[in-house]
Amino acid sequence: MKVAILYSGGKDSTLALHKVYKSHEVECLLTFQPASEESMLFHYPNARLVELQAKALGLPIIVRRTGNSAEEGLMALEEALKQAKNEYGIEGLVTGAIKSKYQADRFSEVCRKLGLEIFSPLWMRDEIELLREIVETGITAIITRVGAYPLKMDLLGKPINKEIISYFESLREILNPSGEGGEYETFVIDAPLFKKRIKILRSRIVGKDYDATLLIEEAELEDK
Repeated sequence: MKVAILYSGGKDSTLALHKVYKSHEVECLLTFQPASEESMLFHYPNARLVELQAKALGLPIIVRRTGNSAEEGLMALEEALKQAKNEYGIEGLVTGAIKSKYQADRFSEVCRKLGLEIFSPLWMRDEIELLREIVETGITAIITRVGAYPLKMDLLGKPINKEIISYFESLREILNPSGEGGEYETFVIDAPLFKKRIKILRSRIVGKDYDATLLIEEAELEDK
């Protein structure tokens, strides 16, 4: 089946891409650039750099700017899916949703309206198991935002690895280890399907402990 990937550039959508790559025909990526980190549906930090990831993957990408409200986000999603159907003949959408019923219900509603299947290969998986699978798959995802106590600024720029996974596991009673609720966000700089890796040339940190973002100001592709 021909599918589009709802792609934020983070760890979960990248893992979802890798999980369906052999069983479906991945035609394009869909990404959305919300007005700010207050977006109800889509990731905000470094969203514009997803176009560089698309080049690394060798996949076409459809980009839509949107406001922060769910209504604006869903309208942008519907428009992007219509374009993907017309240009690439997609029959389904793949998401990296894990346990967010809020997102899953709304994405499913749009797909039903357009006659598209929806696939969420990470759905209801244990968050720590998924983090381990991300590392085992060979996905390099760095933390680009912290948005909840007790996550501090010193996590920014660090890759998801065994040490970070153990830290999140120790906090799972008070924090969603996947970051699906905005507790933290990630940006993938390398993965098995990347033909080139992303090299960060210039970045800066804004904010404070429990509410800080690593802004990637300049990056380029380099040979692996």
